[in-house]
Amino acid sequence: MRWLCLLITLGLALTACAPAQAQIPAAAAQYQRELTRIVQQEWGMNGRVAVHAAQIHQESGWRAKVNSPVGAQGLSQFMPSTSKWIAEIYSDLGRAAPYSPTWAMRAQARYNKWHWQRLRGTANQCEHWAMVLSAYNGGLGWVNRDRRLATAADDDAARWFGHVERYTNRASWAKRENRHYVRRILLELTPRYERAGWQGGAPCPV
Repeated sequence: MRWLCLLITLGLALTACAPAQAQIPAAAAQYQRELTRIVQQEWGMNGRVAVHAAQIHQESGWRAKVNSPVGAQGLSQFMPSTSKWIAEIYSDLGRAAPYSPTWAMRAQARYNKWHWQRLRGTANQCEHWAMVLSAYNGGLGWVNRDRRLATAADDDAARWFGHVERYTNRASWAKRENRHYVRRILLELTPRYERAGWQGGAPCPV
């Protein structure tokens, strides 16, 4: 078992250790089997369950009824207009229900796949997932614009990390939020879920 130790200095140095799995919210366990089934149904048996789990961790901390300050809703933090649009183009999902964990996880997996299919010409799965997550967070149009800016600068538009992520016309706060979103999910949270036994593996080496 992997252990993470935290050194706490309170007059005396005390070392408190906890399993790595403790970094994953307890609420995640109740959704692991269902998320695995949903991702494998949408993406195949090798679907990246750990990536989707890490994304939910970043979006809502596994809180099914949470609202963001800007109005995003539920486990996967869909804006109402996005929930409605997804339900319209994928009628098999049924009526938009962002506060339903099952609906949210199915819509998230489907929405990630929608972006995946439209973001062509990436260098590898790690770079592909980075662009998908950037699009989920900030919009597909922005990712396409960022890639065009990279191309115009004679940079590699097939690679996100160290390349496309450097270019944007977004507001500075939006750029910081978007780049942090991608990096935290793929480089910090996904490996955490992989170590805890969530299926699909981590697409990016760390």
